[in-house]
Amino acid sequence: MTTAVIPTPDAGTDDLSVWPASTARLPHGGLTVGGVDLAEVAERFATPVYVLDEGEVRERCRTYRDAFPEAEVLYAAKAFLSRAMVRWVQEEGIGLDVCSAGELELAVTAGFPPERIVLHGNAKSPRDLESALRLGVGRIVIDSPSEIARIAAAVGLEGRQKVMVRVVPGISAGGHDKIRTGTDGQKFGLSLTDGSALHAVARILAQPQLELTGLHCHIGSQITEVKPYLTALRRMVGLMARIRDAHGRVLPELDLGGGHGIAYRPGEPALDITALARKLRGELIEACAAAGMPVPRLAIEPGRAVVGPAGVAVYRVLAVKHTGDTVFVAVDGGMSDNPRPALYGVRYAPRLIGRASTASPRTTTVVGRHCEAGDVLAAGVELPGDIRPGDLIAVPVAGAYQVSMASGYNMVGRPPVVAVHGGTVRLLVRRETLEDLRLRDIGG
Repeated sequence: MTTAVIPTPDAGTDDLSVWPASTARLPHGGLTVGGVDLAEVAERFATPVYVLDEGEVRERCRTYRDAFPEAEVLYAAKAFLSRAMVRWVQEEGIGLDVCSAGELELAVTAGFPPERIVLHGNAKSPRDLESALRLGVGRIVIDSPSEIARIAAAVGLEGRQKVMVRVVPGISAGGHDKIRTGTDGQKFGLSLTDGSALHAVARILAQPQLELTGLHCHIGSQITEVKPYLTALRRMVGLMARIRDAHGRVLPELDLGGGHGIAYRPGEPALDITALARKLRGELIEACAAAGMPVPRLAIEPGRAVVGPAGVAVYRVLAVKHTGDTVFVAVDGGMSDNPRPALYGVRYAPRLIGRASTASPRTTTVVGRHCEAGDVLAAGVELPGDIRPGDLIAVPVAGAYQVSMASGYNMVGRPPVVAVHGGTVRLLVRRETLEDLRLRDIGG
């Protein structure tokens, strides 16, 4: 499926800056990713289809490993998980954080070492904890006081489980209210300001079945500045010093979570990972020196920043409709495979692929096929004025929180995921069929 590519036009005329680094243009107006023509992928696997650039995923894992050589880097599986993704992450030397028994068991059955996995969750089910203890998960992050006794009881008198405490450091950061998790008044973690985090630490230290290895925080998602992380780090080190003073316990680990922002459209800001690593390291050394404490091992949890820019969603246009001054371009997917625009108003930069167009661009609104007025994939975007049914539209930066959040709305079936690499394409996750949906319904 490899095809010759053409030279890149002048900068600014056809910006591919948010696409995978392997993306190249074709003479007929198409694009290749990983050496594979996206239009050929659409023909072979039908649409909607999600294309994941294996090389981009691996390179982003290496970027984190190079930037944080002394830290523990954990891929946030909630962004996207499959058996292939598990293998790529493991081979690149990255750990995992998971949020459920489902994510955990998929990772372990795919061969990932359980001791390199961290289990999160604000409301862990009995099955979540049973799976974690049975499989030997590395750490469980305690999110509420009730989990302390539950985990200790599940471990049993002869067992011992490493745990961390999720702390809310009182910091507002992130791209939208619904993904800001560092402030009091939301569902995650234990507050630093009201003393509940310190109280939970005292209770854990009193449980011989639990080994407290450190503190954890996650201040939000889609953060593009370093400063909020430095503020969180200082507050967490301050709490570690208070724990030392109150209990004589020096904690060896500090996990600052993820939430590293990426650009979804050309010109948008993204978090500078190299600058983040350098400034976190300097701040950690300085804060620990001021507190008279040894420097704990740092951990971070990137998800979106690893897989988001590696993904491309490809749709086929079903209808073009002019309503007043608005041109609606309806495609064969929508909020069932990408709920993010409806949930918190994210914006994308879709592009016509598969044919060349000389028509002048026109402002359009790309909408999905679902029976919701809010099923809008991209509002106010420029597409060729001659766009028509049958055309293909590709949406970059589609690797994170799209397929992983996909639903069964309108029973259209979730799309397949294919990997591209070195001019080859292979199916990772097959399309959900109508037969799959019927088999789940056993009533009558």
